[in-house]
Amino acid sequence: MRVIKGVAAIVWLLGNAAMVWVPLAYWLVRSTWTAGNQQSALRKRMDLIIWWWSANNARLIRLFNLTDLTVNWHDADGLSLDEWYLVISNHQSWTDIILLQCNLYPVLPPLKFFTKEQLIWVPFIGLAMKALGFPYVKRVTKEQMKANPILRTSDRDNTLTACKGFKNHPTSVLNFVEGTRRTEEKWQRQKSNFNYLLRPKIGGLDYVLEGMDDHLSRLVDVTIIYPQGVPTFWDFLQGKCPEVQMDVRSRSIPAAIRGHDSQNRRSALAQWIKAIWVEKDIKVSNAMKTP
Repeated sequence: MRVIKGVAAIVWLLGNAAMVWVPLAYWLVRSTWTAGNQQSALRKRMDLIIWWWSANNARLIRLFNLTDLTVNWHDADGLSLDEWYLVISNHQSWTDIILLQCNLYPVLPPLKFFTKEQLIWVPFIGLAMKALGFPYVKRVTKEQMKANPILRTSDRDNTLTACKGFKNHPTSVLNFVEGTRRTEEKWQRQKSNFNYLLRPKIGGLDYVLEGMDDHLSRLVDVTIIYPQGVPTFWDFLQGKCPEVQMDVRSRSIPAAIRGHDSQNRRSALAQWIKAIWVEKDIKVSNAMKTP
């Protein structure tokens, strides 16, 4: 029965993607020759597509009874679709992305996050993400940077370029601060000093803060908890994830982190995120249910 539920959920997701693909393809082509106010109007239409896609995926979770989902909001008064936000979250499963999209929008503007360049070649998904304004970044290894020092600034340059586009329309910029999905293998290899999190990496956050300048209204801090164990996406679609908790907290961004002094900003950011990560790890630890 669970396999049937999983297959039906996949059919739903594919159908949902197919229905948005045609208008996205049309607007992607149009975006190549529009500019200024027309470009902004086009982006608003694309944001409606994100809302429609997210709403249908939320219906999937409810109708198929995939999980018992609890979302707790803290200090959320004043959050608006007309502002810009920096969103951070822990990352454990591909399920995280669909949960974030379904539950943060339409409280916040549509989420935009940096994706691997290889995803552009994935049928439907690659084109859709490009049309919706998700920037692609190219992973650069230490060996490549050593051979070509110019590549050392590629992440920063790509982020600043993407942020120029984000400024044109209210956006929520999502950053998975750990830089990758947390797995037991990665956790052990990293020798993380957190129980349920990898160590935070602030490089991407620092670039976004630099690129977005004073556009960012607040930080939205999300903690995703799977109290009975982290599911694969397939497990989630089969209904094998009994419970999910999402803790969403709106935080003001300290003045020191908004500053233009890159060295002081980076130092203040590192201390702030470390404190948030300590709090987040305690939150996850307290919610976990041991067998």
